[in-house]
Amino acid sequence: MAEIGRLTGTRNGLGFATPVALLRAAFVLTALMVWQVLAVSGLFYRDVIPSLEKIWTALIALVSHGDFYWHLGVTFQEIAVGLVIGALSGIAAGLILGGNRFIAAVFEPYLYYLGPTPKIIFFPVMIMWFGVDSGSKIAMGALSCFFPITLNVAAGMRQIDPVLIRVGRSFRAGPWQMAMKIYLPAMRHPIVNGLRLGLGVALIGTLLAETKLSNRGIGFLVIQAYNNFDMPRLYAVLLVLFVLAIGVNALVARFGRLDEIKYK
Repeated sequence: MAEIGRLTGTRNGLGFATPVALLRAAFVLTALMVWQVLAVSGLFYRDVIPSLEKIWTALIALVSHGDFYWHLGVTFQEIAVGLVIGALSGIAAGLILGGNRFIAAVFEPYLYYLGPTPKIIFFPVMIMWFGVDSGSKIAMGALSCFFPITLNVAAGMRQIDPVLIRVGRSFRAGPWQMAMKIYLPAMRHPIVNGLRLGLGVALIGTLLAETKLSNRGIGFLVIQAYNNFDMPRLYAVLLVLFVLAIGVNALVARFGRLDEIKYK
């Protein structure tokens, strides 16, 4: 298959790169045009859908203000700490579930039941446990990303080649050595996929918590703009958040392809 790709110049889908890029650009341009048409049509009250010019002006004003970066740093710290806590606990729980069928049979159904549950319903409990400051937001992020990471790692454990496990046991590797030398390297893709999913839900959980009870962070800026009916600023904050989320997600995905790049 690789030889066919080399001869046709389409290895790894490179032959589709230009059409895909053009289609994506066309989609973005069409969306912007539709937005602008709706903005100037007068169909919506005031700035419910502001013009692109107003959003751009608000965006420049937003990123030119030092307070924005302070709020961004607060949110970034909360998400990062929550993701680390949720990832470490999720990987550990996934290893246990994937390595022990009895424990998986007992506890894994609860993860599937609780996983889709909106975690914001636990926020009052998090406030009582960790207070109204960053602790409750970090806890929301950690709780949100714990479930997808755990389930991905548990599924990855069951897909490991049994030969690798037998090799590790033949060398009398302990549980820690098996995890570090056999399980984790063999589950890089499930772990990275779990981290990408976990990052998304950690971001959602943290921002929702900030919109409910906070006086700092990006979520606070969003709800502040909404309460003031400053729609251009609201969309500017969401646009920055959207771009940053795409960038971080791309970095995590690139980390998952490091070995593929290395051996090309």
